[in-house]
Amino acid sequence: MRFPPRAARLGAAAAVLSALLVGGTVSATPSGAAPAAVGDICYSDLPSQAHDTLDLIEQGGPYPFEQDGTVFQNREGILPSQSSGYYHEYTVITPGSDTRGARRIVTGEANQEDYYTADHYASFDLVDHGC
Repeated sequence: MRFPPRAARLGAAAAVLSALLVGGTVSATPSGAAPAAVGDICYSDLPSQAHDTLDLIEQGGPYPFEQDGTVFQNREGILPSQSSGYYHEYTVITPGSDTRGARRIVTGEANQEDYYTADHYASFDLVDHGC
């Protein structure tokens, strides 16, 4: 499954904005649950291969691995809880590796909601595209 470029994911952001404008509430975590611990990382601090992956996501592919663009299930529960299909994962090439390696970009539906993991989902950093 291929997920459309980020521009096509603006529908979720519009729905959130709409809910807020009409007085609704929006919660990224279930009622009473503590938010997941996620760090942050400046775009400029990402490895160059992560930049390549983000560029491919913006272009809508083609991706180097069949699994790229598939739904990320968030089984670890580290990212904010969302409905199934909200997150998608993409491989960040690891130089010298014969496999996909451990590095990934996981995207959410919100504009520039990109998470980087270097340790195969044990931890995540939200990418700050402004630095």
